[in-house]
Amino acid sequence: MNHALIMPILLPLLVGCSLLLLHRQSASLKRLLSVAATWLLVPLALGLLWQADAGQLSVYRLGGWQPPFGIMLLLDRLSALMLLVTAILAGFSVLYAVRGDDERGPNFHALFQFQLAGINGAFLTGDLFNLFVFFEILLISSYALLLHGQGAKRVQSGIHYVVLNLLGSSLFLIGVSMLYGLTGTLNMADLAGRVGAADPADAPLLAAAGYLLLVVFALKGAILPLYFWLPSAYAAATAPVAALFAIMTKLGLYAIVRVFTLIFGSEAGVLSNMVLDWLWPLSMLTLVGGVLGALAARNLQILLSYLVVVSVGTLLAGIALGTEVGLSAALYYLVHSTLVSGGLFLLADLIARQRGDMAAELLSAPALKQPLLLGALFFAGAISIAGLPPFSGFIGKVMLLQAVAPGVDALLLWPVVLVGGLGMVIALSRAGSMVFWRPSEAVSVGRPADRVRVVATFGLLFGSVLLVAVAQPIQAYMQATAAQLFELQPYLQIIRGGEA
Repeated sequence: MNHALIMPILLPLLVGCSLLLLHRQSASLKRLLSVAATWLLVPLALGLLWQADAGQLSVYRLGGWQPPFGIMLLLDRLSALMLLVTAILAGFSVLYAVRGDDERGPNFHALFQFQLAGINGAFLTGDLFNLFVFFEILLISSYALLLHGQGAKRVQSGIHYVVLNLLGSSLFLIGVSMLYGLTGTLNMADLAGRVGAADPADAPLLAAAGYLLLVVFALKGAILPLYFWLPSAYAAATAPVAALFAIMTKLGLYAIVRVFTLIFGSEAGVLSNMVLDWLWPLSMLTLVGGVLGALAARNLQILLSYLVVVSVGTLLAGIALGTEVGLSAALYYLVHSTLVSGGLFLLADLIARQRGDMAAELLSAPALKQPLLLGALFFAGAISIAGLPPFSGFIGKVMLLQAVAPGVDALLLWPVVLVGGLGMVIALSRAGSMVFWRPSEAVSVGRPADRVRVVATFGLLFGSVLLVAVAQPIQAYMQATAAQLFELQPYLQIIRGGEA
């Protein structure tokens, strides 16, 4: 059995427990353990990506139980991709945190590792109940990380975040219970076969369970009208936490793709593709709502939070097309938006540190200590996240627009995406001019940016350049990933005859 498959869960889990036991030790030791463990996930994820690219599904059976019994981890191209994106994002985020942000509260690094264990587990799990369990692990950690550093804004945002996610968890448990009661299994590959073979009289209840899960994943993924918790929560969090949270909305979208291409996919009979008609208008409304929020924002971190919502709407549009081409475009855009959004949250903190009492507020403030460095990073990040050439956001949007066949869908998507991109350019231009071109007469009290923080910020933003430099192999991988997700027979073979 390939034990490397469980290491993305075990490694952060064991290191997190060790850090709790070593809480009285020096900060340097805890930082070393956390940074080393986080960056070790990168080569581990690369190895799993190489393994998954062979096209075979890899199954890890905990306790040796044959599927669908027991706990099963499943590695395919999609889960391997998400593991790698998470590892890179977390690596630069923790590097930024060790320059002082981790000292704002207790047990930062332990919580950081536990959240990584929950995120990685959610990407690897092969059954719905353990998806719920890993969601709870990462959510409990995120509650504490959101409050890390204290302050009234963090407490207020944290309460909203906790209450809404507890409601989502309750609905998740109800939906999972309904599926188990109707099918007798929660293994996703097993559910894929049983939903299609279910008694037609059970179809309404199965559909209700599916829609409950859609509501839960829409809340996790910040899809309109369930995204209102996100801007205040992300803006209140410390910079490395907000950067790591950039993967959280993608986890909700991942769950939508996994559940509604596998369980309610082409093998589900009358319930196949049951949510596509809902995803399309939700994606358009989410995209429009995010752009309007960005235009109205008066705080740089709030602005960036709404840009995360815009990326969610764009990704959901690709998923809603229900085609391999649309899904591959969405996956490319997912990698781009996650890395660039994380880098911009770190950059916003660097800017706020040099603006005195104004911090991230889009008001006149003293001139920055390093306007050329921070301005260049902001300009590159802004045109990338807005989808302008020559960065990866442009390629992602072109792929998405090309994926839409001529017709009503194209008439809706093209104007919304293009006008939405214009709105993002306007919002970011206004923010850039206020921060870099309209300083007040006051003397700056900020200090030059720490080199390690600059390296961490640049590392994430450079991902946009790298995605362009190696666009062809990445696009080929995304196309193979989409094709694998729509080919359900290998997943069903896991149940019928063991490993695929």
